[in-house]
Amino acid sequence: MNWEQLCKLGLALPEVVEDIWFRTPALKVRGKSFVRLKEDGQSVVFLLESVDEQEFLIETQPDIYFITDHYRGYPAVLARLSALRAPECRMRLERAWRLKAPKTLVKQLDQGAPAKPRRQRP
Repeated sequence: MNWEQLCKLGLALPEVVEDIWFRTPALKVRGKSFVRLKEDGQSVVFLLESVDEQEFLIETQPDIYFITDHYRGYPAVLARLSALRAPECRMRLERAWRLKAPKTLVKQLDQGAPAKPRRQRP
């Protein structure tokens, strides 16, 4: 997986656009970030529901997921792009998107309505 492939998967979700978050490329829904490329260009930050989920992912899939001290105690996890596969990435993107998307968009996705394409921000 690379950042471009991840973006292609993420842009399939309703109203997702590419933007910048903490001076790095990111995906946002209605102005709210849910995943970003780390400064190293080799890993990404996914938002999570809880620190418990973070701990579970790191414990069960340490080849993919990890954290740095900066993310300890915060509901987010780092993922190694080189180890991340499309099905896992798609699931992580959707879960993170659901945390930031308005309820109307979540409902739209759940009802199977087609996503309205959004243009990238310049």
